[in-house]
Amino acid sequence: MNIQLAGIARESIVDGPGLRYTVFVQGCPHGCPGCHNPGTHDFSGGKTYEIETLIKDIKEQKLISGLTFSGGEPFCQAKELCAVWDGVRNEKLNLIVYTGYTFEKLLQENNPEKIALLQRAAYLIDGPFVLSQRDLTLPFRGSKNQRILDVQASLTKGEAVEIEF
Repeated sequence: MNIQLAGIARESIVDGPGLRYTVFVQGCPHGCPGCHNPGTHDFSGGKTYEIETLIKDIKEQKLISGLTFSGGEPFCQAKELCAVWDGVRNEKLNLIVYTGYTFEKLLQENNPEKIALLQRAAYLIDGPFVLSQRDLTLPFRGSKNQRILDVQASLTKGEAVEIEF
C-alpha cells in the first residue's frame, strides 16, 4: 500500500511535545488563507511512499517519543495513516493528528476510515487555521480557534475534551 506525502521530519520539536517523527500528508480540501503549508494542498503533488518503507524508517528513529500526522489533511488519507500507525504502535509512541476538521465534524460525518484514525490518536489538534485569529504564542497550533483534544477522553465523553501540553 502507498501513501502520498509532502514530506517527513524525522526529529521535530514543533509538532507536539517531545521529539517527534512528523508525517506531512499531501492533499488538503480546506485551503485556509495564510496556511503554514500551502504546498501540501494539491492532491496530485508530493511524492508517493511505500507504507512499509515509512514504517521501517519510523522504527529506526530510536530517540523519538511520538508520531505526528500533519498535512495537508491527514483524514483524507485516513486508511493509509491507520496502516502506518498499526505498523509502529508497539514502539511506545503516542500519536498526534492535526486536522482542519473539528472533532464534532469528524464524528458527525461518521466515516469508518476517519473514525478508525481518530480512535488511534492520543491527541487531536483540530480546526482550520483562521488568519484573523493567528497567535504565534500558542503551543503547537497557529490560531486561537484550534484546540488540543484528548481524543480518548473525548470519545468516551462524546464531546471535545480540551487539554494543554
